[in-house]
Amino acid sequence: MCAAGRRWGRRERAVLWCVLGAAWGAAWGQLRYSVAEEMPKGSFVGDVAKDLRLDLPALRDRGVRVVSEGRTQYFALNDKTGHLVTAERIDRERLCRLMEKCVLRCELIVEGEMQVYEIEVEIRDINDNAPSFREAETELRVSETTAPGSRFPLPEAHDPDSGPNSVQSYELSGDEHFSLAVQAGPGGDERPELVLAKALDREAAAFHELVLRASDGGEPARTGTARLRVAVLDANDNAPVFSQAEYTVRVAEDVPVGSTLVTLTATDPDEGSNGDVKYSLKTVSDLALEIIQLDSETGAITLLRSLDFEEGDSYELEVQARDGGGLSDRAKVAITVTDVNDNVPKISVRSALSAISEDAPSGTVVALLHVQDRDSGANGEVQCSLDGGVPFRLRSSRGSYYNVVTARELDREEMSEYNVTVRAVDGGSPALWSSAVLTLRVLDVNDNAPVFAEASYSARLAENNAAGALVLTVRAWDADWGQNARVRYRLWEGRVRGAPLSSYVSVQAETGALYALRSFDYEEVREVGLWVRAEDGGAPALSSNVSVRLVIVDENDNAPQVLYPPAAAAAASSSGAGWAGMELAPRSAEAGALVAKVVAVDADAGQNAWLSYELAKATEPGLFRVGLHSGEVRTARSPLARDAARQSLVVVVKDHGRPALSATATLTVVLGESVAELLLELGSAAAAAPGEPAGRLTRWLVVAVAAVSCLFVAFLLLLLALRLRRWRRSQLLAAGSGAVRGVPASHFVGIDGVRAFLHSYSHEVSLTADSRKSQLRLSAASCCDTLPARPPPDEPPPLLGEDPAGARRADPDAAPVSSSHRTCSSAASLPFPPVFRVLRSEV
Repeated sequence: MCAAGRRWGRRERAVLWCVLGAAWGAAWGQLRYSVAEEMPKGSFVGDVAKDLRLDLPALRDRGVRVVSEGRTQYFALNDKTGHLVTAERIDRERLCRLMEKCVLRCELIVEGEMQVYEIEVEIRDINDNAPSFREAETELRVSETTAPGSRFPLPEAHDPDSGPNSVQSYELSGDEHFSLAVQAGPGGDERPELVLAKALDREAAAFHELVLRASDGGEPARTGTARLRVAVLDANDNAPVFSQAEYTVRVAEDVPVGSTLVTLTATDPDEGSNGDVKYSLKTVSDLALEIIQLDSETGAITLLRSLDFEEGDSYELEVQARDGGGLSDRAKVAITVTDVNDNVPKISVRSALSAISEDAPSGTVVALLHVQDRDSGANGEVQCSLDGGVPFRLRSSRGSYYNVVTARELDREEMSEYNVTVRAVDGGSPALWSSAVLTLRVLDVNDNAPVFAEASYSARLAENNAAGALVLTVRAWDADWGQNARVRYRLWEGRVRGAPLSSYVSVQAETGALYALRSFDYEEVREVGLWVRAEDGGAPALSSNVSVRLVIVDENDNAPQVLYPPAAAAAASSSGAGWAGMELAPRSAEAGALVAKVVAVDADAGQNAWLSYELAKATEPGLFRVGLHSGEVRTARSPLARDAARQSLVVVVKDHGRPALSATATLTVVLGESVAELLLELGSAAAAAPGEPAGRLTRWLVVAVAAVSCLFVAFLLLLLALRLRRWRRSQLLAAGSGAVRGVPASHFVGIDGVRAFLHSYSHEVSLTADSRKSQLRLSAASCCDTLPARPPPDEPPPLLGEDPAGARRADPDAAPVSSSHRTCSSAASLPFPPVFRVLRSEV
């Protein structure tokens, strides 16, 4: 809305024009209002929020402000109401002295949207100034011979107001000899003239007193007066005459102070004081009085201070030449100031961002600039540019406004801050330029995932490590900044030997240090593969993974383990490192014959598992030797009769670790040709050391043989009972029928069947050092054909009381019980070898 006028009709018209102008201007981004001058501070000018359709709550958030040209800010925005109000008392006459229409321009800057709206406010004149004359009293000299109807120019009244509030009329009062005439000047102004209505007579009246009144058109009207004193002189025939009716001067604005702009010349042919011409300024503006000076004697107009084209480009004044007799002439002087390129372009940052996100799209406005050059023509034409090497460009906006926009997407990792230099150059010669620097920080966006220093990590960890030992440290860097660059580490969950991976290793979240949570055993876990994830602190978070290979390095922490011969009970209970076994070696064996093989393994790997064998102790040192790498025990020579029947060998098994670990195996070799000798030797060993494992073995052997014998006797008794039952049944049948009489009893039962059973009965006995593992197995072949129908024809049937063992002993061709080479070889290669190989015998 516009400020009201003094009358209702004027107010209605002003409101109507204001509303229409505001609506039209808002559509084009420009608002027009009007306000009367001399309104108090805070007076309403216009409803900007309504005209621009801005929400009142958003005014503060968007950073809306008003900027006026010049040093003084005449308008402000009320952020509570959205109204444009006056910030200072406005004096139209001071701001627009030479302008018919006084318009003040300001700009509404919406920083949040980088928008600018131009606002024009017309300052309406009020009748706050009365007409005034430059001189309160003016003296005119008129010759008494002057003819009636002669005209004499009068001083003009000056009213700073404009339009109808300026000077509108003049009135003259005081004497009948004179009247007033008003002439229109070249610029349409009114110039009062004194007209001689009646002839003068100096002797009747030497002076005439008059009053000149000037009135403006205001409501109410204001007036100003000047006293006129007309002196009647003797005859003065000639008035001064200027050489030109109008003087036109063009002068550059950079002309030095004190320079003569123009010299006026007026001539008067009279002599004496009537021909003495004096120059004076009659019509001149206040600004011109501050700049130029007129020499009353010579008519030279000189410069008092520097000209400024931007302050005033032209000046008009009226100079009067008056002789001593009171006659005068007037001439008009028009001074035109030409522009010089003396003003550098001025860059004003209306709105600017201090920071911008790196993911801002191309074309984002970061600054709103206003460029102005107060010069005119080519001197005021400005070209703006940005210094190269920055991802920004200038985009021309409305009028003298420019937008600084992004030319592409920014990358904070490439450049975190920009100093954008805006350069403005005018078209003068030489050209003048100025620059402004915009500092813009690039805000980080989480657009970079952490990157590990290596593509994969590998570490070697010696087994038997201490729990909590540092394995290695993974490092990842994030090119982002702040929270987005904060990297945290964690493990991908997995399993190792059925257990969670987190029970084996852990990673420190902040440093990436990988720790072993338990002691590793190479024999259980030889390698651990895992993944470590690095995750930044952005939202959403970005991450990357790296593989870590943890190789467990073997240490020589396992002594060799002897598989054969098996551990002796006594040695195992006492020291835990001894091994014992018993082998049978024929006395007829030749040198190099395989007697036994020591089998050992080492749970370590590599050099720590390389085993070597050596004979540490022997009953007969030169009788046996051990293969260095094979562990085979062979005869170094043929046994002699003087060699003891029982040979004790101690074999040391060593690995190649540092330090080397070892184990011993005790092997007992019995020199003999049969198992009987072996059993005899066992018995003697048991008698010598009843508490040793060999004695217990013997006892279990005796128990086994006794059990087999009992079963055998029971079987014989059962068989004999069956035979007797059949024989008795046959006798009963024979007594009843007599059909079976005369048949020999041997056809039914006899010792030959028992002998055949005994001769064909076979059994296998497996004996070990542990009696719980001994076996007795009856051969399937032993159950076949145990009772032949009749004895062989070449043998007489034995008596029932004949001792089969005696017959057995009487057989000189009976072969001794011995072990076959096949049985020895297989026994030596068993994974859990027995003390005795399987013996097969026939009784």
